[in-house]
Amino acid sequence: MNRHITAIPTDLDLLKRLKSLSFLSTVELGELARSLHSVNFYRGEVIFSEEMLAGGVHILLAGVAKITCLNGRDERMTVALLAPGPIPEFLSSPVSRWHFRCEAYRDCRVGRVGWNQFDLITKASPHSALRTFHENNLMQWYRWSLNFLGLDLRERLVFTLRQLCTIVGVEESRGTILRIPVSQKDLADLVGASRPRVTEHLAELEREHLLIRQGHQLIVCLDKIKNSTDAPLPDANCSLAGADRPPHFLKTGQRHGRHAMAAAASTN
Repeated sequence: MNRHITAIPTDLDLLKRLKSLSFLSTVELGELARSLHSVNFYRGEVIFSEEMLAGGVHILLAGVAKITCLNGRDERMTVALLAPGPIPEFLSSPVSRWHFRCEAYRDCRVGRVGWNQFDLITKASPHSALRTFHENNLMQWYRWSLNFLGLDLRERLVFTLRQLCTIVGVEESRGTILRIPVSQKDLADLVGASRPRVTEHLAELEREHLLIRQGHQLIVCLDKIKNSTDAPLPDANCSLAGADRPPHFLKTGQRHGRHAMAAAASTN
């Protein structure tokens, strides 16, 4: 019996899928792939913390990651979910007291390269593209948070569901399915509400046929949602096809120890 063998993508294959690196030529992508120190992380493992982060470019090659921080009660909460692409830099003062951390929301593969090497590889790239790349930091979530001003919980939840569609959503006949199950705790963190209140509003959206539950997955009816609210909705410019697929790790990929990323940072 013939068996279909799925080829395991290389780091170069994964880099070519990233819209955020589309400004790089084939030669530059090849140089970047050879320069990366790549590490596999399993769900729930810490990719790096604010204290461990050293200067360099961190790229989520496959999987889904999340940024978390400590709230006023010293409880860790989710700030954002990340699709493959550059991992945002943590800003220094005044947010350092929040102890930001990047964690694997699903199995991940992350590559790191020093800034000097990255600048050498991209020296021929357009200045406008590099400026956009270097602006990649947590300010994007601060800008998104401004859209929450004056919104009630329902509107914040709708905004967040639309945002998740651009990160891990795949269109189908009934709507956009979130291929990665998002826990109600994470949803509550993202919208700044309690889990029971989020559960109530999810049920309300379901009764209004704006949302479909399929086991642990959600299907968002984006067209109906657009007509049901006057609240601002995020655009879809961060959509990335295939971000929801579980990654196939290279057999030669390194597994990390507790301080592997910090150690890798000292080598570049």
